[in-house]
Amino acid sequence: MQVSRDPAAVSPRGGRRAHVSIILPVYNAERWLDECLESVLQQDFDGSMELSVFNDASKDKSMSIIEKWKVTLEDSGIFVVIGGHDSPSPRGVGYSKNQAIAQSSGAYLCFLDSQEGLLCGLACRSWTWAPCGDSLYAESLSLAQDDVMAPQRVRLQHEAALGHPQSIIGCQVRRDPPDSTERYTRWVNQLSSDQLLTQVPRAGSCLTEVFTSNGPTVIMPTWFCSRAWFSHVGLFDEGGQGVPEDLLFFYQHLRKGGGVFRVDQSLLLYRYHPLAATHSVLEATIWSLRVHFLEERVLARWTVFTIWNAGRQGRRLYRSLGAASRSKVVAFCDVDENKIQKGFYCYEDSEERPKPRVPILHFRAARPPFVLCVKLDLTGGAFEDNLGSLHLQEGRDFVHFS
Repeated sequence: MQVSRDPAAVSPRGGRRAHVSIILPVYNAERWLDECLESVLQQDFDGSMELSVFNDASKDKSMSIIEKWKVTLEDSGIFVVIGGHDSPSPRGVGYSKNQAIAQSSGAYLCFLDSQEGLLCGLACRSWTWAPCGDSLYAESLSLAQDDVMAPQRVRLQHEAALGHPQSIIGCQVRRDPPDSTERYTRWVNQLSSDQLLTQVPRAGSCLTEVFTSNGPTVIMPTWFCSRAWFSHVGLFDEGGQGVPEDLLFFYQHLRKGGGVFRVDQSLLLYRYHPLAATHSVLEATIWSLRVHFLEERVLARWTVFTIWNAGRQGRRLYRSLGAASRSKVVAFCDVDENKIQKGFYCYEDSEERPKPRVPILHFRAARPPFVLCVKLDLTGGAFEDNLGSLHLQEGRDFVHFS
């Protein structure tokens, strides 16, 4: 049942402040906006809400649809703030989100958005990019999607935010069709509370899921946080096309000591539309950011380490490391007897003389800590069983970089 609200209580023009601002950047979203805005109307949160829309130079009927819904939403007590520009081309998702936040008034921010590179309904991006390799983050970014909120989303995430004021609050998601990006959706929904967060270790420990290729451990369409904390972290990167602004913000959030909390209910319908992909965010860009963050947060405090995977991904990580980090690699380890029998990996592109020759060992002969460059959930449980047999502690003895 829709709760009655007082529009004046949420109007920035009247100097009053909404409790929650729903942040909605828009670019050419006409096919999805009706269902999106209906889900805003159906929220059962009984505090004051506003919808802050920023139009990033849409060329379709998006703004006509929003103007139509503005009347309906404000009649129900949800104030609507609309901004935008009509330049020949969009200025990007980071810019649009920053503008939508700047024109809003809420003490809390609820993002209706999607990962960088999507042609989506709620993030309303025009840019997509082709999936590269095995990256689940790439897999998620290569799809066009629109998102619809469950009626209890704002209420439950607001309750969680009250108890976690320095956290990004996420939630579980549902996919439609259910089997689209199945591995990614399973990863998003099944991470334990410990695996959601990487923190600067003060006692030698570090939780590690944010170093994987999957991207932020709570995905952007589900983000909810206080305005105060957002302001503390800083704005989204406004580099535009090709910039993974959500990943950059997430890393900065962690650097500032932020937490991550997930409401373990499916509060967002994350719908898949098979649209053509074009190159925008390059996989190499994501890779470079991940390597830098791994070096900053983990490898800087390790004196030596082993790379688990003597194959393509493990060698690529080794070559991508800075000289200081690369010098700490004492071995590769693997289960492939052909690689192990070779005995070593020679870094042919190195300018060092003699060129580095890194031993390749069976994983039982290698010593921790490990950087794991092996994809989870792809070996029928064999890798997970091998790792478990060593009785290691995640964060202290290994981190994932799969």
